[in-house]
Amino acid sequence: MQSNSIPFCKDYLLKHASKPVTALLEEVGLLSNDEFPTPEQLNELTTRYYDHWQGPQFKGQSQFSHDDQRYYETIISEDGVVPTREHSWHDLFNALIWLQFPKTKSLLNALHISDINTHGVNPRTARRNRITHFDECGVVIAIEAPENTDSNKPKRTATLANSYSKATGKAMQGAPNGSDTLETFLAELASHQWERVFVEKRALWHTQVSPFIFGHANLEMMLNPFVGLTGKWLAVSVPQGFSRLDKWQQRLVLDDAMTARIKTLNYFESTPLLKPLPLLGVPLWHGQQDEAFYQNKDYFRPLRERSKPTIQLPLWS
Repeated sequence: MQSNSIPFCKDYLLKHASKPVTALLEEVGLLSNDEFPTPEQLNELTTRYYDHWQGPQFKGQSQFSHDDQRYYETIISEDGVVPTREHSWHDLFNALIWLQFPKTKSLLNALHISDINTHGVNPRTARRNRITHFDECGVVIAIEAPENTDSNKPKRTATLANSYSKATGKAMQGAPNGSDTLETFLAELASHQWERVFVEKRALWHTQVSPFIFGHANLEMMLNPFVGLTGKWLAVSVPQGFSRLDKWQQRLVLDDAMTARIKTLNYFESTPLLKPLPLLGVPLWHGQQDEAFYQNKDYFRPLRERSKPTIQLPLWS
């Protein structure tokens, strides 16, 4: 079903949509709305959650002149407004990602503009394609740094590939304590050991490992989820105790951590970076998560031969 056919109706959403969708709408007070939220209502949310909102305003697409042919990212940069189509789930979720992570979204916009100023709007640079992929389909995995680990000092990009191989080796030998446990978890995730990370290590999720949907296209597709739905993950180190913060404090911490992480990873210039994540496999994100579900190799696919390791790992020095 196309998202434009999906009503803004609490009963429908609770019956059909995935948990990240209904939980987010409930948290920001929109789930019980009788009508589709307007750009004006979205702007009101910025004053509810921030004393001094420093992100853009949301402006209905119908309020723009037909003569305005500027590129979308240029309008955000020049006018400080996000063109927002009325009655569009895609644009609603984009606004809600801005609401949660304004610093990260502003950074992505600045990277787009930097490339546009240097190379022009078309053809798109490889970096802009990677940024867009993350913006549309990203899943941020917040990993609590063990007490003996400096969460602000991840490995330098130049040494990541060799260290990733070592972490993968540890994954085959079992899970040591402390940072090694979580490095092993990430290595297993990167090597598509799905039953290990989703079933055997289920207890790590939503405690030491907190997933956040960042890609607004992911949220749109989770209105009516289907087997095959996949995001792209980015691991970000957060302080011990992160999972015990309230949800909005978590987002404030994670927004700062994400911008620092993107800087460490060379602002999307270096590859390979993002790795696939079967979204319905994340614990609590889908109703049917029995043993047979995780054994579906068409969805939980093994790692392809000769796949290059992500430069994300290891997460800590």
